[in-house]
Parts: sequence; structure tokens; C-alpha cells
Amino acid sequence: MPSCPCCWTPSAAPWARSSPDRLQRASAPHPVTRQPNRRNADTAPWMRTPRPNPDERCYGDPNRTRRSFHDGVRAMHTRSIYQSSAFDTVLDLDPFRNAVGEAVVNLDVRARDPESFRGALRGQAAGDVHVLTVAAAAHSVHRTESLIRGAAQHYFKFSLIEAGTGMIVQDGRETTLRAGDMTFYDTDRPYSLICEDDTRMSIVMFPKDLLALPSDRLARMTATRLGTDSPVGSLVRPYLASLSGQVRDLDAHTARRLSRTAVDMVATLVEEGMGAAASSSAHESLRSRVLGYIDENLASPELSPPAIAAAHYISVRHLHALFNDQGTTVSTVIRNRRLERCYDELIDPRGVDRSVTSIALANGFVDAAHFSRTFRAHYGVPPSGIRPTRG
Repeated sequence: MPSCPCCWTPSAAPWARSSPDRLQRASAPHPVTRQPNRRNADTAPWMRTPRPNPDERCYGDPNRTRRSFHDGVRAMHTRSIYQSSAFDTVLDLDPFRNAVGEAVVNLDVRARDPESFRGALRGQAAGDVHVLTVAAAAHSVHRTESLIRGAAQHYFKFSLIEAGTGMIVQDGRETTLRAGDMTFYDTDRPYSLICEDDTRMSIVMFPKDLLALPSDRLARMTATRLGTDSPVGSLVRPYLASLSGQVRDLDAHTARRLSRTAVDMVATLVEEGMGAAASSSAHESLRSRVLGYIDENLASPELSPPAIAAAHYISVRHLHALFNDQGTTVSTVIRNRRLERCYDELIDPRGVDRSVTSIALANGFVDAAHFSRTFRAHYGVPPSGIRPTRG
């Protein structure tokens, strides 16, 4: 593969080698715009609640000429992928590229016709789970090696195609996607998502450690079609489509709970695709017991790898091996689950009178300043920044 990710030739991408006519080469390559993956609701425009006048904000570049939703629709002669209730603003290619980088992970976004391209997105981050709807003209997005090295972001992305057709490419697999199809992919490895015509999709992105499944089996599920004819798939489709379209209209506490439900549903769908063998081994059974033990004892400052190993009559080395194949550590799991529980309690309006310090101490943190630094590093906002206002 050529060193330059913008060299869009049949030899540069596996989907182009096998299907050279699927997407024409871009008229001019676009430089990769690397955006910091902002999680701060004060800096990431796509995460903001709608303003009374939707034209006051243009995603990606506030200095560009603002294009109202209806003007954008008329300019594109757009069909049903755009709905006036769903999007505030329709974007040209450059601000769309920037907005995508702010909303999910850094991506190289290209369009078949850069001058006439239009796209829009709307979504919300509920802690470290991100739910959004994207609608755009024909385009492709690429997660390249250089982008991964520049900003390691350990997430899975799950996508539901609501309208249009395309292809997902990762780990040597390429799968055609049509309306109603679902797939998932790993942001730690290169992938391409090619949308061959006007496309609308719902996306949920979440930390990889929320999917407590074997990493080797997960790697075999990326870029495959999930839940095509299954009862689980028939439940996931309408739930995710409805949630992605309405998540920004929900209060933070409700959005958080419903987004975590979406992750649980995705995990069930992926596990179904793996088959019964995914959870039948003694290794997986032990890891599930360890995770349950961690959740039950998060409030204890004494929770540590040696204590967990002793409670399960295994060595610390064996304990670490349970999580190494998922690309994480026991200490990271403990920290992240404590942070998740603190986040849930901080946004709960029923606990508005509890102090940040008391919530941190109740969930196993021993120092308020350390908790605040860790929380900001993980979520991009200080603990006080997500608290509901007193009614």
C-alpha cells in the first residue's frame, strides 16, 4: 500500500482492488485533517444541545458561510436521508470532515464529487459512549495507520445502515451493506467505510473494554454483517435508529442509561454472531466471575489485583493473563468501572446535593484531586462540568 493515504488508486485499498468500479477516484486528494478527539461538551459542537436558531452554529468551522438545513436540501435536491427534525445544519466537505473527527475518531474523509458534497450529523456523548446519526452524499472514510498512531483511541464502532448502500473493509474482509444491515469495526486497526450513494446511518461508539468478549473472536467478527435474520437484530435496529435520532433531546441521565442499553444490545448481537462457543470456555467463565467481583467491590479502596487473585484462588499472573488478550489490564478495568459509576452518580438528578468528593470516595477513590484529574483525562470535562443544575 502506498505510504500516502490520499493516493486513492486500485493498488491502495483492498476494496478497490476487488471492485474497481465501485467508487470513482476523487478528482483531487484531500489532505488528512487531524482533529483532536474532543470529548468536552464546551468544545465539541456536535455534542451541544440545539439552539433556538439552528443556523447559529456550523459544525467543524464556525467561520464558514452558514448554510441552513433547508437551503442545503434545496441545493442538493436531497431525498429522504435528510429530515428537517434531525439535523441543524448541512455541511460542505471540509467542515463535515472536521465534525466527524470531533464526533468520533480521526478519519480521512473523501468524496466522489468534493464540490457538490453535502453531509450532516447529529449526536451526543453520554460519558464515553457516543451515539449519532450521519447523513451524507457519496463519500468514503478511512482509518489509516498514521491516524491510529497519531491518536490511539480504543473503541468499537457499530453502524446501522438506514438508507443507501456501501461497503465496510477491515481485517482482510469486505462486506457489502444495504439498508437494514448492521456491522461493527475496531478503531485500533485500519478500516474503510465506502458509501456509494446518499447514505444515512446510525452509529454507536463505545470503549472496547465494555465488550467483555474474547479479542480473538471479536477480531473475526469485524466487517461482517450482523443480525441479518435474527430476533436480536430485529430488536436492535429500531432501538438504535430511534435513540440516535433523539439522544440529543434527552437529559444527560436518561441519555446515559439508554446509551449503555444500546451497548448491551450490541454486545448481545455480537455474541450471538460468535455462537455459543464464545462463552463456554473455563477462561471466559473465570473472567466473567472476576468482572462480577470487581463490580461488587468497587467501593473498597483495597480492591487490587492481589486481592482479586486471592479471592479467586489464582495467581496474580494468571489474573493479568485473563485481560491481556483484550488489550487491557486489571487496574485499567477497575479504574474505568469506578469512573463509569461516578459518572452515573454525578449526572443523576436525585444526587444533586451530594458533593463530588463524597461520590468519588464512595466508589473507591481515596483522593479528590486525583479523582478530578483522572476523570478529566478520561472524559474531557471536570466532574463538576456534568452535574445537573438544582431545580
